[in-house]
Amino acid sequence: MGRVSDLKENIDWGLLAILAALLICGLVTLFSATHLTHDTTFIRQLIWTGGGLTAMVLIMLFIDYRWLLKLAWPLYIIIVILLVAVFGAGKEVMGARRWIPLGFFNMQPSELAKIMVIIWVSYWGSKKDSTVDYDFRDLIPPLLVLILPIMLILLEPDLGTACLTGLICAGMFLMLGIRKSTLIKTGAVLICIMPLSWFLLKEYQRQRILTFLDPELDPLGKGYHAIQSKIAVGSGGLYGKGFLHGTQTQLKFLPEHHTDFIFSVIAEEWGFAGCTLIIVLYFLLAAQIITTGLKTKDRFGALLCFGIALFISLHAFINIAMTMGMFPVVGVPLPFISYGGSFMFINLCCIGIVLSVSWRKSMF
Repeated sequence: MGRVSDLKENIDWGLLAILAALLICGLVTLFSATHLTHDTTFIRQLIWTGGGLTAMVLIMLFIDYRWLLKLAWPLYIIIVILLVAVFGAGKEVMGARRWIPLGFFNMQPSELAKIMVIIWVSYWGSKKDSTVDYDFRDLIPPLLVLILPIMLILLEPDLGTACLTGLICAGMFLMLGIRKSTLIKTGAVLICIMPLSWFLLKEYQRQRILTFLDPELDPLGKGYHAIQSKIAVGSGGLYGKGFLHGTQTQLKFLPEHHTDFIFSVIAEEWGFAGCTLIIVLYFLLAAQIITTGLKTKDRFGALLCFGIALFISLHAFINIAMTMGMFPVVGVPLPFISYGGSFMFINLCCIGIVLSVSWRKSMF
């Protein structure tokens, strides 16, 4: 009875309610996007969602998040080994090696790297025992550690994931506290070297940026996704065309409508009202996770929560901006909604970590 009472008192029911709303919206939208294909996409997503929810509950109940503090370095080494293994045993798709085939599914180590970065920076930040903000010299050691996995992701090549991983690192360092002078100097250096990065990009990456600035440069090629997505978003109007009635989706004009461009399906079938609901749900989810972090007395747990909120928020922001033509097409999925087994599983495991922090926040 005592454990049941603990469960009722310490589980974050608000977080679970928001998560349930997002998962239901995602499954309904995915069904609409795939019901005419007569394949097993929807069923596979249901299975992965069920597996992810099971993992989430097990993590909350049986895994003390503080164990991750001791696992920060082992996880770092394992992920780096997997990122290196991609170049030898990885599956090549459209010129990129990002997945390791394991028979029943393809593992993408770069997705695991994002979570590893959150755990490692939380570990590093939890050792801070003063209120003095970091200067540039303090940041050099962790940057040297984190640059290795980011460079390996960049070499796959996967520019979008590498940038996203770098943004998660940057966001967490900002939360830890950086001196204003260091921040200004770093920003100035990044602005100065940004034009040089153009020459380091591959040709297809340059084309993505050029077609982002002007999709009409290649309307049937590189600009096709962005143009069709904006047509779908714009045609939804205030309340959308209705469930299963999105012409851009059902007639397959909209590419990748079950993965990267699933928000365009929501916009077309549920309109501005549906889009607003999804954005509000993401805002509430991030706020709930941050609130959990603020309530915990343990610095490591708080940093984990902040990092996971940042991870989900950045994915949602970039995906939604991409579908509306406000960001280059970079292949970032929408958390809890886009099709993708391993991505769904990882997202739900992250929520399991937050629930573990929430359940144990009053113990330390």
